[in-house]
Amino acid sequence: MNDVQPGRPPAEHARPAIREHPAHGPHASPRRGKQPDGGHHAHMVADFRWRFWVSLVLTVPVLLLTPLIQELLGVREAWAFPGSDVLQFVLASVIFFYGGWPFLRGLLEELGRGRPGMMTLISLAISVAWGSSTLVVFGLPGEGFFWELATLIDVMLLGHWIEMRSVMGASRALEELVRLMPADAHRLQPDGSTEDVPVTELTKGDRVLVKPGEKIPTDGVIVQGLTTVNEAMLTGESRPVEKGEGDRVIAAAINGEAAVTVEVQKTGDETYLAQVIELVRRAQESRSRSQDLANRAALWLTVIALSVGGLTLAAWLLMDSTFNFALGRMVTVMVIACPHALGLAVPLVVAVSTALSAGHGLLIRDRSAFEAARNLQAIVFDKTGTLTEGRFGVSDVIPLDRGKPDEILRLAASLESQSEHPIAAGVVRGAQERGIAFPAPEGFKAIPGKGAEAVVEGEAVKVVSPGYLKERGLQVDDRRVLEVARQGKTVVYVLVDDEVRGAIALADVIRAESREALAALKRMGIQVMMLTGDARAVAQWVAGELALDDFFAEVLPHEKAVKIREVKARGLRVGMIGDGVNDAPALVEADVGIAIGAGTDVAIESADIVLVRSDPRDVVAIVSLARATYRKMVQNLWWATGYNIVAIPLAAGVLAPVGVLLTPAVGAIFMSLSTVIVAINARFLRMPAGRA
Repeated sequence: MNDVQPGRPPAEHARPAIREHPAHGPHASPRRGKQPDGGHHAHMVADFRWRFWVSLVLTVPVLLLTPLIQELLGVREAWAFPGSDVLQFVLASVIFFYGGWPFLRGLLEELGRGRPGMMTLISLAISVAWGSSTLVVFGLPGEGFFWELATLIDVMLLGHWIEMRSVMGASRALEELVRLMPADAHRLQPDGSTEDVPVTELTKGDRVLVKPGEKIPTDGVIVQGLTTVNEAMLTGESRPVEKGEGDRVIAAAINGEAAVTVEVQKTGDETYLAQVIELVRRAQESRSRSQDLANRAALWLTVIALSVGGLTLAAWLLMDSTFNFALGRMVTVMVIACPHALGLAVPLVVAVSTALSAGHGLLIRDRSAFEAARNLQAIVFDKTGTLTEGRFGVSDVIPLDRGKPDEILRLAASLESQSEHPIAAGVVRGAQERGIAFPAPEGFKAIPGKGAEAVVEGEAVKVVSPGYLKERGLQVDDRRVLEVARQGKTVVYVLVDDEVRGAIALADVIRAESREALAALKRMGIQVMMLTGDARAVAQWVAGELALDDFFAEVLPHEKAVKIREVKARGLRVGMIGDGVNDAPALVEADVGIAIGAGTDVAIESADIVLVRSDPRDVVAIVSLARATYRKMVQNLWWATGYNIVAIPLAAGVLAPVGVLLTPAVGAIFMSLSTVIVAINARFLRMPAGRA
């Protein structure tokens, strides 16, 4: 896998180029455009629309000049005139060459690639109809197919027109990401004034003013101001996030209620949004195992259609049918069997799912790995920073000698509010999270290597380590304290006037979302495990809290890949969830490697999938989306091919003796209908319900 490569000239930085989604046929070949507005697809929609209306207008006189239609209307004698067949030939030829040109061009390109497909079938059908009808006009006995030719092309153009609009809908989500980028920025001058400049002119170190309600022009750090930022369109985080000095902000996020000054850190292709767009584009273009299956099916369907078409022609001729009737059956078989919907069945779902996931902070770097996520049987999580928050938090407050939990924590938080030690920060945060107010201490003093002391509301308070108690000969014999110590938690004691009033246990805080995420994965039939370098006692406590199926403790970074191999050796398909740094070897070793909590550092080389948020529930979302995507692919493949089981025999005329006969135009309607259903079905793919 390749990372997003920065380093293009600044002129290219503002709006990354969009490569249009490859839909089908030569009229929608992939290309890189300079306009992020879907210009190529919009042009193709307009082209099909125009060809359809021109062909439809010309079809009216072709129908009125057809002897069969004239007889049905009772005007055969009144409307007959010399040269009417030649006029019909001219009009039908315009429809054939103008309306049918996209299909004829497709025939040449498919044959040039040596892979005949849907365009080959359509082109053969209309070419046979036009050629045989032309021979009839110029002397061959029989009846012409001009009206069937005209209506067939009309229906095919209409189907393509509707279908291309659906393709635009699938590609539009990616194009909308490009449109998020603001065009201008308020760059601050040395004298404090601002000048409006294009985002392309910003360089690292520049400072820009972002006013309330404006989009942040590029990735950077707030150096002045306090505000809230809406990043929903980029990360999927629904609530505005409070940002102040020192906090990072992402280009295209919307500033809230206050003006802030942002120092530029990244520009152009280096920005988060540019990398997301590039990852989405690469994912849409990466090979899909399901697409390979669809391509093989399309090729086989083409071969079957051509074979059945030829056999149909031969069979009806052997049964002494007219050449025109036999030819009509062959044309209908080839039209109705066109694997056009099959060509769209997987690509449209890929386009929708990739853009959909990117809009929710789930970045797919490898399509085949994403597809494999639906079959995962075990998921191994790194502990620190993934299942836990990677910071100390209060897990237990144990009162001793007349103490009350809230009072013990209040006194400890007051004292520790003057310390910068991680344990002190955890105690203060624990009190704040419980809504416990505490006064400022007096006479704060550190006890080197043992804790700290101060006066709180006239009482001498100490928060100390077990070693301090041991030095003073103080004994604490309480089974609750022994239990939390056995779990590997850090224990500190609170002393008031040198009497032990209570103990506070701290541990790496388990994310509130972890329990919900792991329970959901287990309901999906997936085993959940944990890898950590922590002591076994700590790992065992976390495993018990989260009801894990298995865990591996005291594992060094270079040993994590070995543990993943051990789980795979159990016959399980394994996913690894980590931070993408120390976990890189394990991410590569797993069947699916998922980096979680990447934030703006989305270009993680070792991961197949990058989850922007530090939320384990997004792992559930990616597995659920992979399963939903696969279901859509299967549905589309059935829609694209299943109808042929009934339609091809009908097209060949097996029920002709009882009066059931499909014309080429009706066959085109059936084929186009399946294509439109496939396109619409793909658009109904949604993010799994319940994602926060």
